[in-house]
Amino acid sequence: MPLSHDARKLSVSLVVVPEVSAAVTYGLHEVFTCVGTAWETLTGERTQSRHMMPRIVGSRVGPVRTTLGATIFSEHSFGETLRSDVVIIGDLNLEPEPDLSGRWDEAIHWMLDQHARGAIICSVCTGSLMLAEAGLLEHREATSHWSATRHFRECYPGVRLQPQRVIVPSGAGHDVVTSGGSASWTDLSLYLIARFCGDAEARRIAKIFLFGDRSEGQLPFAAMVRPKQHEDASIADCQGWISQNYAIANPVAEMTRRSGLADRTFKRRFQSATGYTPIGYVQTLRVEEAKQMLETSNQAIDDIAQAVGYDDPNSFRRLFKRTVGVTPQRYRQRFKSVGIGAA
Repeated sequence: MPLSHDARKLSVSLVVVPEVSAAVTYGLHEVFTCVGTAWETLTGERTQSRHMMPRIVGSRVGPVRTTLGATIFSEHSFGETLRSDVVIIGDLNLEPEPDLSGRWDEAIHWMLDQHARGAIICSVCTGSLMLAEAGLLEHREATSHWSATRHFRECYPGVRLQPQRVIVPSGAGHDVVTSGGSASWTDLSLYLIARFCGDAEARRIAKIFLFGDRSEGQLPFAAMVRPKQHEDASIADCQGWISQNYAIANPVAEMTRRSGLADRTFKRRFQSATGYTPIGYVQTLRVEEAKQMLETSNQAIDDIAQAVGYDDPNSFRRLFKRTVGVTPQRYRQRFKSVGIGAA
């Protein structure tokens, strides 16, 4: 029976053949499974992202032992009637100067059928050789692992190979997308998430999995984690109020007044209930809002500081650097274009 096609979910088929990388296949599967769900689980923030539905497809249902010795479980077979929005061929472990003629006939026939039905065809690293063998890259720009350059030149001279690039979309509507070395599966995943589920979701996934430059540590990726669950009604009321009013002057004093509690009692109960001091909670909300503005706008940093409650922009910059590990300007450079465009 045909699998149902849910327009709210992007169906992503990960092709398994014996030469494919298990690490890349399962990495893509895990990342796509988290799209539209993991951020809310971790932070409590509701998102509106489209979900993705990854599935592993091979010549038969069941375990497939790869040439590197790992086992991948194929959930569906090429013989089933599937409809894919995206098909991905992972990194392929190949011998030197391989003869690829006729090697993947079944997988290629299925892939071409999916392409004819409207699927976007993608590859990671040397997976582009299967696309070239299928004829999908003829007279197109493409990329692959640098070590495959000679093989492309000798066997697929019609491919306009761009080995210096990491992501290369090509064709009408960018219906074929190739990516460079094995680790470029992370870049491909962010590209596809941004393209089909939005730039904001690509940024969220990059933060969850620490994709990108980690030389400045984890703090630039971190976000406010889901607040503790508690039953203190007075504190919960203050949390709800401050979430909409964090930019006002003297927010802790106003929360204390709203709670009807003595100053010391309020601070003690707030920290017990939330895990944050009142001022720490306010500062975290302000920094999170500033991060959103840095990611999504070109607004001046001094204006952002004022918008989130800091008349002194230098004070805001110091707080931001202490909390996030980088300056506001550096944060904007890192995250404003995550997953957007092609490298």
